[in-house]
Amino acid sequence: MSFATTDLCDANEDLIATGVLRVCAPGFRAYGGLSKFKGPAVTLKVFEDNTWVRTILDEPGQGRVLVIDGGGSMRCALVGGNLGVLAEKNNWAGILVNGCVRDTLELAQAKVGINALAVHPQKSVKRNVGERDLIIDMAGTTVKPGDMIYVDQDGVLVADRLLD
Repeated sequence: MSFATTDLCDANEDLIATGVLRVCAPGFRAYGGLSKFKGPAVTLKVFEDNTWVRTILDEPGQGRVLVIDGGGSMRCALVGGNLGVLAEKNNWAGILVNGCVRDTLELAQAKVGINALAVHPQKSVKRNVGERDLIIDMAGTTVKPGDMIYVDQDGVLVADRLLD
């Protein structure tokens, strides 16, 4: 992959000023086997329930990025090793979790980008509650379905369109 988030920011200061390109607040850490990934966003809003995460990752990813607004919860994990394997198998480019992951050794083996706020050993509950394909607010910015997500070791960017 040829992009760097720092270069995208430098080359598109005008788009940052107008809100077309948005920079997520720091805090996301890489846990997947790929440290750099990009793709169109599929958005999901859940809270301490990963039922919908599994449902969506079971679909063909087609190079997309699942952006999960888990409310920043630090009380359980929304993505674990089995979901990392599922994401890789179904050709997802990455998963961005506003919350926690677990099974970090397994996630590191999956050839998919997985970034989250933290690690938690406890699994989530299964209530089958969530909403997908909606506009979400997380990490100080707005993410819409179809927005381009760019993630590397320097940060997370959200753009209204393809930049590179």
